[in-house]
Amino acid sequence: MKCILQKSIGILAIGTTLTSGKQPEVKADRRPNIIFIMSDDHAYQALSAYGHPISKLAPTPNIDQIANEGMRFDRCLVTNSISGPSRACILTGKYSHKNGYISNEVDGFDGSQQTFPKLLQKAGYLTSIIGKWHLGTTPTGFNHWEVLDGQGHYYNPDFITSKGVKCDSGYVTELITQKTLKWLDAAKSSGKPFMLMLHHKAPHRPWQPGPNELALYKDTQFPEPSNLFDDYSGRGTAAKEQELTIAKILDPAEDFKLATNAQSSLIRMSKAQKKVWDSYYDPIIEKFKQTKPSGKDMLRWKYQRYIQDYTACIAGVDKSVGEVLKYLKDNGLDKNTIIVYTSDQGFYLGEHGWFDKRFMYEESYRTPLLIKWPDVIKPKSVNTDIVSNIDFAETFLSAAGVKVPSDMQGENMIPLLKGTSPKSWRQSHYYHFYEYPGIGNVKCHYGISTKQYKLIHFYYDIDEWELYDLKADPKEMKNVYNDPKYTTVKANLHKQLKKLMFKYGDSDSLSQTFITKFSKYKK
Repeated sequence: MKCILQKSIGILAIGTTLTSGKQPEVKADRRPNIIFIMSDDHAYQALSAYGHPISKLAPTPNIDQIANEGMRFDRCLVTNSISGPSRACILTGKYSHKNGYISNEVDGFDGSQQTFPKLLQKAGYLTSIIGKWHLGTTPTGFNHWEVLDGQGHYYNPDFITSKGVKCDSGYVTELITQKTLKWLDAAKSSGKPFMLMLHHKAPHRPWQPGPNELALYKDTQFPEPSNLFDDYSGRGTAAKEQELTIAKILDPAEDFKLATNAQSSLIRMSKAQKKVWDSYYDPIIEKFKQTKPSGKDMLRWKYQRYIQDYTACIAGVDKSVGEVLKYLKDNGLDKNTIIVYTSDQGFYLGEHGWFDKRFMYEESYRTPLLIKWPDVIKPKSVNTDIVSNIDFAETFLSAAGVKVPSDMQGENMIPLLKGTSPKSWRQSHYYHFYEYPGIGNVKCHYGISTKQYKLIHFYYDIDEWELYDLKADPKEMKNVYNDPKYTTVKANLHKQLKKLMFKYGDSDSLSQTFITKFSKYKK
């Protein structure tokens, strides 16, 4: 193996009582623990709690347990569908233009600014992040941190701590789980409430399953999305010029494992790991060479290989969640712990012929969200309100009895968790994506989504508007912006969009300012 080192619920009072020996006994702090589990690029379509055809063939029973014992959110929307910016929005409770991390291409997250882990830490919580960080700077606001170097590696990854960089032998999902359980043991004995951010690398590209999941779906034929062969005739320039297609963009060697010896990421494998890997992929390579698929059959073959490896990676994450849930129950921590499962954004599983994210189109805009909180959330609840990743910070702080700073831009979700939808709850959501030119070639755009409609403005090197009726066209195949039947709807959405941009401190001029400011990062 070659390891490469690379550079509002109230608070119960804490009181004392006297024992027979007249020694003070401090009562346990009953503020809830918080475990925030986030995977990378986990599409809601691949989580069986949502009932998608893909997930029926590749179920996630342990993650589903959170929904069965808590609440499933069916309309959780991200503010900027790309990993680093999404993580920054979660930490700060603010949009990208406010926290300054608008793109993965910027130098790094400003760790000196206010974040919810810092506020919880100040309030007496033990705070920890284990797994993927992907913000380019050293984590702040955590008593403990063990994070992957950048994107991290699936096999024998490097972990960065305050003591330096260490290469650990094993598979990344399993290693993150082991580190998590070890930290939970220490946190349990402290007597303090804790907040843990358990962040998995999987199922991020290039979808390298662990040795125990490699062949899990090798004989599974996953259903193709109806728009796998989308020609984008119903939409504009952005959809036509993107570089997200399974057919053309995915790498034969890395993504489809057709030349495993050439894969730089597999150099990290030990001989034993490589032997197991090759025993699975070599027959696939040989069969591919014999059958030589072409045309639409080639895309179909690529789609199946993509989904088989992707769902196998998720199976490892599901196993991890099961181990954490079991630990909490076995150690009596399950009754007073909020458990959240989500992804940093959604992901395309062949819809429109795509993989990846970035667009405001539904599959990458919407992310899975499951929350369990015993005695607060009714089991098997389902919520259809529009919630967002900027809401997490306010909700965690409120649950811990910590005052929410006035400059946070999210909403406190606790009323929703209790089964009540306030009349004042948002009816529309604002989105802004900045990373262009860049990987994926997805043009800059911002927009508004309601439960039925979505208005998007693509800008920077083009000036195009798109409007979708999600009720009549849930797969977003036809832009109806210039359809006379939607004249009134369009006018109302434009007004609402302007109000949201004003509310969140964003505007066309401000957007252009950011584009100019960060132009040096553009490729």
